[in-house]
Parts: sequence; structure tokens; C-alpha cells
Amino acid sequence: MNQPTPAIVAQAGVKRLPRLALLLFCLAYLLPGFLGRAPWKRDDIATFGYMAELARGAADWWHPVLGGMAPEVDALLPYWLGAWAIQLAPAWLASDLASRLPFMGLLVLALVGTWYGTYYLARSPMAQPVAFAFGGEARPTDYARAIADGGLLAFIACLGLAQLAHETTPALTQLCFTALLFYAMAALPYRPVAPGVCAAVALMGLTLSGAPFMALFLALGGTAIYLLAPPAEGSPKKWHASSLALMALGCALLASYLHLWHWRIDLPQAKLAEWQGLGRLFLWFTWPAWPLAVWTLWRWRRQVFSARFTGLHLWLPIWFVAVASVATLTTRSADRSLLLALPALAALAAFALPTLSRSVGALIDWFTLIFFTGSALVIWVVWISMQTGFPAKPAANVARLAPGFVHTFSLAPFLVALAASMVWAWLVKWRVDRHQAAIWKSVVLPAGGAALSWLLLMTLWLPLLDFARSHAPMVRLVTSAMPASPGCVATLGLQRSQIAAFQFHSQLQLQALGSHNTCDWLIADIDAARQRPDVSASPTWHLTRSVGHPAERKDSIWLYERRLPPPPAPPAATEKQD
Repeated sequence: MNQPTPAIVAQAGVKRLPRLALLLFCLAYLLPGFLGRAPWKRDDIATFGYMAELARGAADWWHPVLGGMAPEVDALLPYWLGAWAIQLAPAWLASDLASRLPFMGLLVLALVGTWYGTYYLARSPMAQPVAFAFGGEARPTDYARAIADGGLLAFIACLGLAQLAHETTPALTQLCFTALLFYAMAALPYRPVAPGVCAAVALMGLTLSGAPFMALFLALGGTAIYLLAPPAEGSPKKWHASSLALMALGCALLASYLHLWHWRIDLPQAKLAEWQGLGRLFLWFTWPAWPLAVWTLWRWRRQVFSARFTGLHLWLPIWFVAVASVATLTTRSADRSLLLALPALAALAAFALPTLSRSVGALIDWFTLIFFTGSALVIWVVWISMQTGFPAKPAANVARLAPGFVHTFSLAPFLVALAASMVWAWLVKWRVDRHQAAIWKSVVLPAGGAALSWLLLMTLWLPLLDFARSHAPMVRLVTSAMPASPGCVATLGLQRSQIAAFQFHSQLQLQALGSHNTCDWLIADIDAARQRPDVSASPTWHLTRSVGHPAERKDSIWLYERRLPPPPAPPAATEKQD
């Protein structure tokens, strides 16, 4: 006998979210962060550097290098996508913007995969709401659509999604293919052909994006869940489920052939500070999805802990979240690993919506209203202070944290930010003034507030963020101390992101410092130069300038100019003897 479901939903509670409104909302979240900015520090600019090297034919497509260094993430597909986009883009399109275009498509696929994955999980027989004695309960298709709308809104509302989902890094490709695999496994009982193709593409994409272990464990775990599920769950045919394991093994062989297996386990130390940092990461990165997901596990606990392993709509997302969480705790890039848990975590959060009481929904609304309205006000106040000097303290703080930054007024971003703030005010009025029966109503304000804050940051604060988060100011300081055409420039100890920044922002011809190097200028990392007496204590190299990023308050680069050694002294004249 099936376990009772905690979802009690009438047909009026599955009112459809207007598709046009949902589309415009996703566009408002998608476009800011990809358009109008420079490549940011570290992973964003470093990944772009590898793409640019491939696009101009300076690196092997199967072994990308930048300044003689291989990527930190053993991925191929992200660099290929960006390089192809640069090569195919018209001449008038900037190369950095061209490289972002396929990543915009990847984020779209992540949003679509999250919606459809949640939709097919909600179609599961065990996920359906209680049938009323005299009818009137939500129809299965309408109920699944409402749950999927709530899952997509919960996904967008996650605070950790905003920045990493708008950077051109392997993390975004991994997120996209994880969401695609999540959809494929959820839809396998209903449409075996299309989800099977998507599963193969997703597993291949994860493998080529630097996550072969994730692909292997997700596929094998999903296979085990479907094989253990009773037939009443509407699970796919056994050979359909087993094909996932065969696909995973095929991707494992591909990873072995391309040498993509690398041991990157970095267990957390027994230090309170490190565990506190991980706890804060889980807390803010997955907010507000994780409290709703915990509520889901509590209200649907009978299906979760059933001896017959029922509740596939819960076990599949639980497995995805568990694998990503373990990767978060055992790898250095904790935030990028935790990013892969968000699609499944949002799906879990969506199943809490039909079980929330009115008081809990009101608590979510008021907390969200206060938090995001306060965030928007802070962003506006700081922007007004930078424009007018009033109030004086925010502008003084900006000048102290980003010395040298000069703010200018731009009409188009201001109008976009103003329109977004007005839409937020209308959304708050709509939610507060009228009682909405739709079950997705409790995540409208969290998703809208997250989108509003991100859009305001990417319009009003974009010049400041570009100044603080890109290497362009540091590159300008270095190149201002060099002649207009310095020829080749030697490098010593620079990071991948710094090399990419100098190549992109200054078009310098960089060469690694070697014994046969004849460049007249040298850009060296301070720590690396100190360890090289042939540079720091050599009469050949003259220290011209010590430079750092203006927003970091410390110098990190030494600029040297080659000086010819003084000519040898002539021999002493000897007296002429008779």
C-alpha cells in the first residue's frame, strides 16, 4: 500500500505562472553579468586566456596551455566552446563577449533542465497530492507544472548561483550538464529516447568539463535507485536504467584515454575555522533552497524512509545533492562543487511548497521583503553617494577601498535599474495586497529579490566592480611605465589570470624568462623574483616600478628594465721605455 502524501492541493492552487512573465524574468537574470563587463580576476580571465590561445592557434586543442602552463581544471570542452565562438564571431564583436555567448546558452540549458527535471519528478505517482473524496484535487499535469515553476524560482533564488553562473569557467559547463543529467534521469520513465540522448550528452559533457568522477557517481547512483525502486513507482524498464551505467563506463574509458583522471581529494583539516567556513558556505550559498529542502525531507519522510525504497521524486535529488556535497567537503574548489547541487536542491525545495502553512509562507515573504529591499536600498544609496557625494560616508568608503576609481554616470544602466526597482515594488504589492492560491507564490519574492539585487549590481555598480574585480587597472599601471612599443616582454612567476590579463588588456608579446631571452622588459611576481638572485641582484635588470592592484593595497608585481652592463675599463697605460 502506498504511503500517504503530505501534499493537499486543490486545482485552484496550481494556477499557471504566465509563460511570458517567466521568460522575461529569466532573461532579466540571464543577461546581466554576461554583457557590458570586462573579464574578472582569476578563473574568469584565466579561462578566457586559454580560449584566446586556442582561437589564434597558439596552443594544441587537446592540450591547452597559457604561458606554458596547463589549466588547473582538466577540462577541454569549456575552452573549445569559447575558442569556437571567438573564431566564428564577426570582427566587430569583442573577443571576450564572443567567448561568453555559448556560456549564456549553457545557463539557459541549466534553467531548462532544472524546470523539466522537477516537472517529471512531480509527475511521479508518489509525488501526487491527496485525492479528494468528491474531486477537485489538482490535476497531475497542472500540479507538476506548478511544482516545476516553484523549482525554477527556487533555483534562481539561490544566492550562490549569481556570480558563478555568469562566469566563463568550467564550473558553468558542469552546472549545465548536471542539470541536463538531472532532467534525463527524472524523465526516463516517461520518454526513454530523448532523455537517453540527453543523458549521454550530459555524461560526455561532464567528463570533458573536468568532472568525470561526478559523471560516474551520479550515473551509477541513479541506476541503483531505479533498479531498487518497485514497479509501482513508474520506473523505467530495467535495461533503460542499466544503460545509464554503460554510458558512465564509456565516459570513464574516454576520461582514461584523454588522461582526465586526477586525484584532487583535499580533506578538510581538524580546525574549527575551516569547518566554520564550510558551514557558512553551505548556509549562504544554497539559501533559501536549503531550509525548504529540509522541510521537504521532514514532511515527506515516510516516502524517504520507506522499506520498499519508494519516493523516487525524493531519492533522485537527494543523491545529486549528496554527491555534490561530498565533493564540496573533499575538494579545494568547494563553492564550485556545491554549485552542482543547486538544481536538485531546488527540486527538493519545490516539494515543500504544497505542504507549507499560511503562517510559514508569510514568514518567508516578510523575511525576503526586508532582506532584499534593504539590499536594494544599500545599492542605490552607495550609487547616489558616488554620484553626488551625499551621503558622504559611502563615497568615502569606496574611495578608500578602491583608490583611483572615478565614477561616471551612464543613462542606460540607470534606466534599467530604475525599471527593475519599480517592477520589484509592483511585485511586492501584488504579493502583499492579494492572497494568491498558487503553490509557487512563496518563492516569487525570493527569486525576484535575488534577480533584483544581481541586476542592480550589474548596472549601478558595474564600473566599480569592473575596477575592483578585473586586472585592467593593474595592467594600465604596468604599461604606463613602459614605452608604447616595448617589443617582447619577459615574465617570471605570473599566475594564469595575470598572463591572460596582460595579453588581453595590453596586447603585450609575453615570453617566459629564459637563458636565451632577449626582451628589454620583465614583469615578475615579487615572491618569484626574490627567489631568483639572477634577477633581483643582477646588474642586468633594473627595478623600475613596484605595482599592485589598486583595490588590493599591496604590491604584487615588479617591473624590470634590462640594462646593459658597463663596458670593461680600458687597461692601464704603461710608460714607454727607451
